[in-house]
Amino acid sequence: MFSHVAVLGAGQMGSGIAQVIAQKDISVQLVDLNEAALKKAQSKIKNSLEKLYKKKLITLTPDEVLQKIQFVSDINSIKQSELVIEAVPENQNLKSKVFKQISDTVSANTIIASNTSSISLTYLAENVSHPQRVAGLHFMNPVPLMTLVEIIRAEQTSDSVFEKLCQFTVFLDKTAVSSKDKPGFIVNRILMPMINEAVFALQESIASAEDIDKAMQLGCHHPMGPLALADLIGLDTCLSIMEVLEEGLGEKYKPCPLLKKYVAEGRLGKKTGKGFYTY
Repeated sequence: MFSHVAVLGAGQMGSGIAQVIAQKDISVQLVDLNEAALKKAQSKIKNSLEKLYKKKLITLTPDEVLQKIQFVSDINSIKQSELVIEAVPENQNLKSKVFKQISDTVSANTIIASNTSSISLTYLAENVSHPQRVAGLHFMNPVPLMTLVEIIRAEQTSDSVFEKLCQFTVFLDKTAVSSKDKPGFIVNRILMPMINEAVFALQESIASAEDIDKAMQLGCHHPMGPLALADLIGLDTCLSIMEVLEEGLGEKYKPCPLLKKYVAEGRLGKKTGKGFYTY
């Protein structure tokens, strides 16, 4: 199993991924150019660990887990990593740039994975030397609590890299599913159009946000309504994924104008305090 892992991007997903890796007593570097983001991630991870420890869901103490995480702002620090997981925002140009930086920094044997929820791994692999080591490792949000991980094979992904990532996922006490490299993969190919349709229902005044969510919770046994879930994911992320789906799959996946409007207004959901609901 890997002994040194790096996670690039200290946002909600990156910090969660770093946490679950450290919980398994693996040294991990959480890398972000933004020092404020690193401090926020450290505080968030500590709070999460304390809750899990009180509930006896982890065996290591919060301090023991935090000692396994190095919070760094220099990408050159990842040179010795055996696995690098990119978890920067869902933007194709940004991810391509980060992939090139990773490839230029690590050894040829280092596996490079992306936590992308929709972007082609085959496309991202074009920015990497030895592209057979590139694959998708899509964790679900919130990472410490959700057990699913989508493993996506790029066209070039080798069998050995795919098998190592499957074994790593099991080691993290997660459940892996394998997806072809198609827009949205499995989860978001199904989930995001449902969220987008819920936004259309709200835009057309079919029902209030509360009643739309209540209908899906009680009528379809969903633990959370689609609009509340969109707020949790981030409306900007939802929009980015819908744009990838539209580009790859056609007009059927066109983002709802209301979703675009809210993103343009900075109403991104829980992280900004306002989305379809106010927090």
